[in-house]
Amino acid sequence: MPCERKTMRYGHSEGHTDVCFDDTGKYIVTCGSDGDVRIWESLDDDDPKSINVGEKAYSLALKNGKLVTAASNNTVQIHTFPEGDPDGILTRFTTNATHITYNSSGSRVAAGSSDFMVKVVEMSDSSQQKTLRGHNAPVLSVTFDPKDEFLASASCDGSVAVWKIEEQTQVISWPLLQKSNDVINAKSLCRLAWQPKAAKLLAVPVETTVQLYQRDSWAHVNTLSDDLGTQAINVVAWSPCGKFLAAGSIGGLLTVWDVESKLCVERQTHEKGYTVCGLAWHPSGGQIAYTDTEGCLGVLDGLSSSSSSSSTTAAKTSYDDLFDDDDDDRPMDEGVSEGARSPAKNPGDEDDDDDLMPATGRARNRSAFLDDENSLDTGSLKLGLDKFVDDDDVGSAIVPPAAAAAPLRPVYDGPMPTPPQKAFQPGSTPAHLMHRFMMWNSVGIVRGYNDDQDNAIDVEFHDTAVHHAMHLTNSLGHTVADLSQEAVLLACPGTDELASKLQCLHFSSWDTNKEWMVDLPKGEDVRALCLGQGWAAAATSALMLRLFSIGGVQRELFSLPGPVVCMAGHGEQLLVVYHRGTGFDGEQALGVQLLQFGHKRRQVIHGEPLPLSRRSHLSWLGFTAEGTPCFIDSEGVVRLLNRSLGNMWTPVCNTRDNCKGKSDHYWVVGVHENPQQLRCIPCKGSRYPPTLPRPAVAILPFKLPLCQTTTEKGQMEEQYWRSVLLHNHYGFLSSSGYEIDEEGQSQAQKEQQELLMKMFALSCKLEREFRCVELAELMTQNVVTLAIRYASRSRRMALAQRLSDLALEKANQLQGEEPQEEEEEEPLQYTRRNTGSGLGRPGSAGGQHRVTNVLDSMISSSRKPTALLSSSGSTGKLNKTPVLKPLAPRPKTKVQHNSQIETGFQLWLEENRRILLADNPELEETDVIKEAMGRFRTLSADDRLVRCLTQVCVCASLINTWCYDTLSVREMIYLLD
Repeated sequence: MPCERKTMRYGHSEGHTDVCFDDTGKYIVTCGSDGDVRIWESLDDDDPKSINVGEKAYSLALKNGKLVTAASNNTVQIHTFPEGDPDGILTRFTTNATHITYNSSGSRVAAGSSDFMVKVVEMSDSSQQKTLRGHNAPVLSVTFDPKDEFLASASCDGSVAVWKIEEQTQVISWPLLQKSNDVINAKSLCRLAWQPKAAKLLAVPVETTVQLYQRDSWAHVNTLSDDLGTQAINVVAWSPCGKFLAAGSIGGLLTVWDVESKLCVERQTHEKGYTVCGLAWHPSGGQIAYTDTEGCLGVLDGLSSSSSSSSTTAAKTSYDDLFDDDDDDRPMDEGVSEGARSPAKNPGDEDDDDDLMPATGRARNRSAFLDDENSLDTGSLKLGLDKFVDDDDVGSAIVPPAAAAAPLRPVYDGPMPTPPQKAFQPGSTPAHLMHRFMMWNSVGIVRGYNDDQDNAIDVEFHDTAVHHAMHLTNSLGHTVADLSQEAVLLACPGTDELASKLQCLHFSSWDTNKEWMVDLPKGEDVRALCLGQGWAAAATSALMLRLFSIGGVQRELFSLPGPVVCMAGHGEQLLVVYHRGTGFDGEQALGVQLLQFGHKRRQVIHGEPLPLSRRSHLSWLGFTAEGTPCFIDSEGVVRLLNRSLGNMWTPVCNTRDNCKGKSDHYWVVGVHENPQQLRCIPCKGSRYPPTLPRPAVAILPFKLPLCQTTTEKGQMEEQYWRSVLLHNHYGFLSSSGYEIDEEGQSQAQKEQQELLMKMFALSCKLEREFRCVELAELMTQNVVTLAIRYASRSRRMALAQRLSDLALEKANQLQGEEPQEEEEEEPLQYTRRNTGSGLGRPGSAGGQHRVTNVLDSMISSSRKPTALLSSSGSTGKLNKTPVLKPLAPRPKTKVQHNSQIETGFQLWLEENRRILLADNPELEETDVIKEAMGRFRTLSADDRLVRCLTQVCVCASLINTWCYDTLSVREMIYLLD
């Protein structure tokens, strides 16, 4: 019975939930502590119908188009289904009802309440009620006998009772449970379940086991248990055929047993380990829906209960064809007890191999092995089945109850493979939605509509100066889109008759033909696409990446190392994420490549692993407006590429910190480094926003996850390193040939130095002198001079001495780097002027577009010397090569400074000259110096040391004043004072 555990989704707020299917299995119906009942068409339904039944909803049941709910207003209500219209109140209690259920025909409803009573009410006439009294505490659960003769109930008084409905008498009671005073304090909900059809067995969850009691005799006949089950079982449910029993525990373990053989045929673990409090089988028996105490809904899909009446039938299946004829000469019962040996296979069963369940409880194909990353099985260890099976076929072997001791051999019981993440388009909502966002980015919005009235695509621009809005008929069935300031790129999957197509609407073209289309080779579909500056890219199912010019010329073509997950483009950069292998234990194994399509084409990131949060997947990929790659995972962590640290990824924000509820998310549409903003759409109770009404964009701040950010020291450290990280783009843009905002860059450096000085002062107060020196190493030389003055005035002479040594060291380093910088700059000085826009650069004609990316507003300097020819206005001289003369070298005034280095006494004299002249206005210059020397000699040794250290810093400053602002050291010192 191999199955797939699908990713859970948020359905209700935190608290108790319940779940059931409708009679046809078309809908999943859930209720929660938020008082809402939600009707889901599938697990992927992002717009379920919601019905409010009260402040809280404790339980629900559905049959014959009538939805019954137990609400917090002490009533059991009826609603029509699926319309959700109120249809009256079935019954009332003096306190809230805790659990309700239908009988097999849907003619009666049983309800248990916290007032210790159980009521059985006729649906046709609610006045016809039977009340069962006998419990001494709130009722936990109720269940009907399929033959409608008996009813079983569990209570907080620790008892499980069986009642005869017509006589309203108690037949038997078992003291099986731990006592409690209320349902909320009960160790387990003890959701009882009566076997359908045969009606022979009553299943009672007791601690970590399920006790089975026989109808009529009420004798205990069997116990179902699981070696991995360490916490109490909360809820049980029978399969529609009555042959399998599913259970959900407090620890999140989901187990399915074959009741006849008592074998565990399926075991899955909740992805986050939350308590399972709701469980329901699909009417077909191929699916189980479950809910947890965090308001989430999950589904186990691919269950097969119709092929085998018991594990005995499965055990009768020969192992010959399951393992590719390996070890044919080996006895098939080797290592297995007599009771578990398998007889020869029936030749007539060969065609039904796929329908039979092997004894391992896992499918023969590898996809079933990838279903559950958390499933660990000890059954195969007990059987020693590694003699017969490959590692890929061992998942959850079954342990016969009568298995005798046999020689054990080691088998793989480590982390299980994770299902690979499917390809998606960043900035889009799921493709199965009728109304969806195909793209939302800094340029505009692309919406897709696919309903009975229309199948169309709307393109809306944030700035109408870029282009007017467009309405496109989606006759080809496009599912993927991207939008830039030059074009709209669309792609549709292929069919048996038509190939997958790539369509581009190049609205910025100056000619009349603004549309082109390309058919991909047969059998190759577009999985992801993106637009850059002058180019378009498409990744396909054939592990190929195809590049096109924006006008439709086919360019580079290369293979990807694995199936693509998503792509993003910005300017001349292309970011590709793909599967680099199989992940284990819930992890995705993703790789990333960053390509640069400039004058020098190169690969910046060579397929390094993409770091995601624990057990998460990629949810958004893109670039900041300044051109820095970034991505977001399903846990809400935003990571930015740190170019100054060897292209490492640094977390800069966690959107989950700003969510009010656990079911809330933020859907990202853009990232900006200056100002520091994360632009996103808040989604309450969902992962994706609705298309109508148009959602509002919120702005979240960045915050590095440093330690102790509540302290003054931690806050300043976070501000400093965030400023450093988010201003690295200045260096990248400058090296890429773009003119940058020098004023903004200098302002950022000034802010960083101010933060360093504040941290330095704080460390001095805390007497952390070694930390002060560490901070000074991050400062510029002029700021180190200020730090020396601060340390001297704080009477920290040892620190001041070390800082003076550091200042001299920095001065020597800068003096040594000066000749290298001049040698590198001189040959390139002729290229630093703008000579017009080259290929792939934004032109100046056709009006000024709104700036959505920083690169759109920057002037790119040409890298080709021959581009200067295009600016020549004289005819007949176009064939002449221009003479390129480097600019004259700048005079080296840094060392040839006219000022004589002053001594400590001279500095003191200049500072105190006014005081001396005010005291003795009649003195000549010579007498002033004599008077000053007399006073200077009276100074203490510490004060004189201050003057000497200041002299050292002034010397270093005079040598390198060309590196800093025009402000002198003395002026900065006076500003500090």
